[in-house]
Amino acid sequence: MSVEALYVLGKTEPKYWEEAVEKFPSHPRSLEIARALLKDNPNQAKLMVSLAKYAFDTPGITSVLDKLVGLPAEQLKPEVWEAIALGYWGNRKYGQASTAYAKAPRTPHNVYRVARGLDLAEKKVKALRAYKEVVQNFPNANESANALIQIAKIGPAIEAVPYLDQVISQFPDRAGEAILLEAKILDSLKSSESASAARQSLLTKYGKTDAAAEYRWKLAQSKARGGNYKEALQIAKPIATQNPDSELARRASFWVGKWSNKLGRKQEAKAAFENVVAKYPQSYYAWRSAVMLGWDVGDFNSVRQRDPKVEWPAKRPSLPVGSAALQELYKMGQGKDAWKLWQAEFQNRVNPTVAEQFTDGLLRLSMGDHLQGIAKISSLEDRENPDEQAQYKALTQQIAYWQALYPTLYVEAIENWSQKHQLNPLLVISVIRQESRFEPKIRSTAGAVGLMQVMPETSKWVAENIGIKKYSLENPNDNVKLGTWYLDEIHDRYKNNSMLAIASYNAGSGNLSKWLQGKKVSDPDEFVEAIPFDETQGYVKNVFGNYWNYLRLYNPKISQQVAKYSEGQPTAFKN
Repeated sequence: MSVEALYVLGKTEPKYWEEAVEKFPSHPRSLEIARALLKDNPNQAKLMVSLAKYAFDTPGITSVLDKLVGLPAEQLKPEVWEAIALGYWGNRKYGQASTAYAKAPRTPHNVYRVARGLDLAEKKVKALRAYKEVVQNFPNANESANALIQIAKIGPAIEAVPYLDQVISQFPDRAGEAILLEAKILDSLKSSESASAARQSLLTKYGKTDAAAEYRWKLAQSKARGGNYKEALQIAKPIATQNPDSELARRASFWVGKWSNKLGRKQEAKAAFENVVAKYPQSYYAWRSAVMLGWDVGDFNSVRQRDPKVEWPAKRPSLPVGSAALQELYKMGQGKDAWKLWQAEFQNRVNPTVAEQFTDGLLRLSMGDHLQGIAKISSLEDRENPDEQAQYKALTQQIAYWQALYPTLYVEAIENWSQKHQLNPLLVISVIRQESRFEPKIRSTAGAVGLMQVMPETSKWVAENIGIKKYSLENPNDNVKLGTWYLDEIHDRYKNNSMLAIASYNAGSGNLSKWLQGKKVSDPDEFVEAIPFDETQGYVKNVFGNYWNYLRLYNPKISQQVAKYSEGQPTAFKN
């Protein structure tokens, strides 16, 4: 008998609900039943355990976990404590998570989470002791390297160096990070000579580490700020060759091009910009490089007026895993039904494969959970296992991956109101992706609402200006209507400079005025890098990075242009 049949029968005969939970514990109907039964009788350990194991990532789970941990210890097995810990951790209840991990199976991961949870809960003394237990009990595990570094960070500086030396000798893949931290600690101890020797060792022995890239980049920036572009170039160039997969590689490679231009080395600059497009086609710096190469992609002062031709995808991407029934429901657009079936099929939730996590993200998108859907797909790049990394890289060669990361939602309202306010629709959809991940009812802690995260007082002012009395910020059309009017207004305020308009949209005109005071924006790239609010600097880069990705994915001309240079452009765009 199916779970749906048991659900219907159970409305009159409770035994069928119990059978559903027993036979299909992970099915959404069974979880719904468990919650309903707990409302009538909250002291049912078996039902709470079922929710902890199969609904640890759902809203409101912490109230169930709080009741569960109050039960006698003998009623909860170690694997149940692990599920409880995971639920608390996902909800940032780090102190409770630490306590639960202490009762979970004693794996390096779980024991480290005990310590890390205490650390994040600001219980530093207990955290130090717990980190040392990780090193003592699992000396060769990767978690011990993490523990040793954390001990050096939160323990007394005078005692830190031996722990970092242990990382350097025992975990060579973490040596660069340890050396950079050691140099910083030696500086704080007034041992500048030893600190300098440590940094030199970082460059000579561990030059391919991310830590070496970080140090090189700081040195290069310092030289460039002093006008010494020649030395800045010499220092920054090795980042692209020795640290090609680091986050800094794309940034440094772009600035190699900019600094080469300042030195009159036009061919060298051109090669650097082409290298960024070729190796990092998805990045904000690929757009900046395309601008420097003279491509027709719009610059900070011309993006607003552009109306690029776009070809939105005709069908949704296919699911890489799942039953035939699941695939059919998904293709038919039955998002909620497909999601329910997936919940029954998806048993490997704690450690999903790359294909399973991508499927989970696609199904979340199909049922309207855009925030979590994009997050699940985006976090695939964090996989560290070499096999999983290879699977992830293969996935990025598929157009489906990128279309899922940059979905085309609410395009009718976006195109309509963008046209009315002479705004580039790809810039508007890029703001929406950054602000709300396409969640129409989302609210920020500051009170901003909806797709474009419009503040209620701003919406009131805009509504008065355009003469409307009735609107709802949770209504996508109303939100985009008000949001695009405001975006149009701040573009006018900053003479159609989209970089300044987007910075103002995030930080407010008051903060932007302070940053502009006494300055000329002669080089917009330098201005962006100098924005003092990390959040706003990241916001500007993310919005224009979104714009670039929408352009390279959905504008045929740019798609083909990028494909000529880049192996990272999806295969669908290659001739």
